[in-house]
Amino acid sequence: MAKLLIIDDERGIRNTLREILADEGHEVDVAENGKQGLEMAQAKAYDLIFSDIKMPEMDGIELLTHLKGLADEGVSGLGEDFQSAETPIVMISGHGDVETAVQALKMGAYDFLLKPLDLNRILITTKNALESKNLKQETKQLRKKVAAKGMQMIGESAAIMRVREIIDKVAPTEARVLITGPNGTGKEVVAHLIHEHSARANGPMVEVNCAAIPSELIESELFGHMKGSFTGAVKDRAGKFEQADGGTLFLDEIGDMSLAAQTKVLRALQESEITRVGSDKAIKVNVRVLAATNKDLQKEIAEGNFREDLFHRLNVIPIAVPALNERTEDIPLLVDYFAERICDEQGIAVKAFDEAAIKALQSKQWTGNIRQLRNVVERLIILAGAKITKEDVEMYA
Repeated sequence: MAKLLIIDDERGIRNTLREILADEGHEVDVAENGKQGLEMAQAKAYDLIFSDIKMPEMDGIELLTHLKGLADEGVSGLGEDFQSAETPIVMISGHGDVETAVQALKMGAYDFLLKPLDLNRILITTKNALESKNLKQETKQLRKKVAAKGMQMIGESAAIMRVREIIDKVAPTEARVLITGPNGTGKEVVAHLIHEHSARANGPMVEVNCAAIPSELIESELFGHMKGSFTGAVKDRAGKFEQADGGTLFLDEIGDMSLAAQTKVLRALQESEITRVGSDKAIKVNVRVLAATNKDLQKEIAEGNFREDLFHRLNVIPIAVPALNERTEDIPLLVDYFAERICDEQGIAVKAFDEAAIKALQSKQWTGNIRQLRNVVERLIILAGAKITKEDVEMYA
């Protein structure tokens, strides 16, 4: 069932379209002018929008300008932040508006329907538009999956096998997961594997690095904002929760999130809805939340830096990713994996590590974990000879 929005100031056309499309099994909302339609499109993700061209308050071209983000700076526009960037927009045109409808096509409208409306044309256009949107979404997800294929969990140690076992059990469920471990251990890889093996795999996976966003901007980043809600908010913007609707939201380094933002995240998890900064309208979201941190959240709770109720909401399934020093038996496999990938990236023949070099790597302390190991392997491949030896490791690692 697709979610459709019909925007037209003529009640007869609104009702006719709604009846036709509802009979096809779609969920249909209606708006009687462009301004109301824009507000509805900002508050809810639609799969297809029909809009008349001639309307009071805001005509179809102005509406299209906002939805496609073509408005001048300082004018509210959704653009790439529109809840579904691939949402097709079909213009409804009178015979005298054909030239304007052609202009709309150049601006990004999917198609236009001429009045009086033809039943077969309505059904065919709806079918084709929805298929086009689905194809674009599938292509987008396929590209993400191809990019994510580089994320693999390499190793056969008992510690990493336990992590794999938990992933296999929890991925098909809707349970929230809290992934812990030092920096560089592969917490992001765990999150991607959970998403890829879940029922939400065809939906978006949206990542937020909570440590990289200033505390005063984290709420806007997560929940979105309305134009004018703060300095620099020149247009309405959907937040990460809305962008992840139907998929997975990965909150990385959640231990660095401000208490104010934690409170709003807790509410979002409890009620499955969010409110943009500067708005009082609640927006329903269907999101699975995965979180990760390198901090001891129990200690953070004791020091008053993290909400205990949020911790328990997130920590349904805990996954502790081991440090590399706890699974040095995996280093030979990791070195082979990184060496093959790095040599391929550099366009050179794969370089081998002799046994003494591997043992030398296993004897090192890896405070930076897998990320540090990869950097060392790349350095050795670039600076050492055709075969990497213990002496190379002692010199360059």
